[in-house]
Amino acid sequence: MPGTGQTSPCLWTPLPQSHLCPGDRCKHACCSYNGDVYVLGGRDNSCLGDFWKYSVVLDEWTRLNCTGEAAPEELEQHSMVANKGFLYVFGGMLDSAYTWRKCPLWVFETMNQKWVSCQGRTSCPQSQRPSNRKGHSAVVLGSAMLVYGGFMDLKGTSQEFWSLNLNSMTWTRLTGSERGSSGPGPRHSHSAVAYRDSMFLFGGLKGLREQRDFWKWDSTNHTWTSLRQGPPRLMGHAAVTYRDSMLLFGGGESQKSPNNSLWRYSFPSQSWSQVASLPHSDAPQRIHHCCTGLGRSYESDGVQAALSSQQDAKPRHFKNKCFPISQSDIEMKTFSKGLCSSETIFDTEKNCLTFENRAFKKQWSCSDDQDISKNLPDMLLVLGGKPFSIKSPISIWSMTLTDS
Repeated sequence: MPGTGQTSPCLWTPLPQSHLCPGDRCKHACCSYNGDVYVLGGRDNSCLGDFWKYSVVLDEWTRLNCTGEAAPEELEQHSMVANKGFLYVFGGMLDSAYTWRKCPLWVFETMNQKWVSCQGRTSCPQSQRPSNRKGHSAVVLGSAMLVYGGFMDLKGTSQEFWSLNLNSMTWTRLTGSERGSSGPGPRHSHSAVAYRDSMFLFGGLKGLREQRDFWKWDSTNHTWTSLRQGPPRLMGHAAVTYRDSMLLFGGGESQKSPNNSLWRYSFPSQSWSQVASLPHSDAPQRIHHCCTGLGRSYESDGVQAALSSQQDAKPRHFKNKCFPISQSDIEMKTFSKGLCSSETIFDTEKNCLTFENRAFKKQWSCSDDQDISKNLPDMLLVLGGKPFSIKSPISIWSMTLTDS
């Protein structure tokens, strides 16, 4: 196994959904903002155009409006990122005669919960903005959204690299995306995350061939650097930034081989390690799923938040009691350290979480839901993906690292 550092095991918990919620799907997009999770589009038997918000605190789904001139149509293998109260959706349109005339960018305002007009659609000539694509990556780095690669109808896999200034809503094609230049080259169904002033890109498909290469884009000098390989060849996986590391989950060496491996790359030590699961806590096998992190360690200032939490040993503002659906779902008696009870998992300060599992039912001791959303414990949510069940509620799994 690559890497020299040891990574503590993790706890996986299924979060069953009921009542009003989206159906199961794959090739959708999701992101989290201010304690809520947003899910848009994807595919079951056909391309989907529904838009949902999940309140983790209340364990409730709300179907949001996705109609009108400013809203997107049905999308699959698109991207969605959050920045300063807005969600930015790019790509994923069904190919048609008019697709090439339209810049596939949409903006959602979270405060007023509505789609807003996007100047980026019309302010740039067609040659100075990216066209529709699927399976690309998008990350927010500073005040820019960086979009890499994707699959383009007729043209195939792309290595175009674009930057959208989120203040001026203007596009710029970045250097290092030309044929023959150093860098990842043509790529789709890969993953990318942002960390400090760099973007990190792993795997995906180069044409029809799965890859396992790992790249760093430095935004200060606009250069690519090839980094140490870790996981095997993967496509259709997902990655997020967690504190000073990258977490990479699922995917497969082919469309028909989803796996449940969780990998962690440490930015400071530049080493990979595979994260084991606690006993009786098996991760789901998923491909073309979505991952999003909740809690301070998954936010853009997660490194600073982690450092400050270590310096000031005050306990978190979290004393909820949420019990497992049944004792047979997760048997915690085999834990080897820091046990508090048969239902607990681990906490940063005390090696014991006061946040316990039951799909976040409404048993809170905090007086204000907003207080709770701002102090959620660190967790990774895995939403949807293949294999999935049509006409079933979307599958959601929660992952908690025991060293968090």
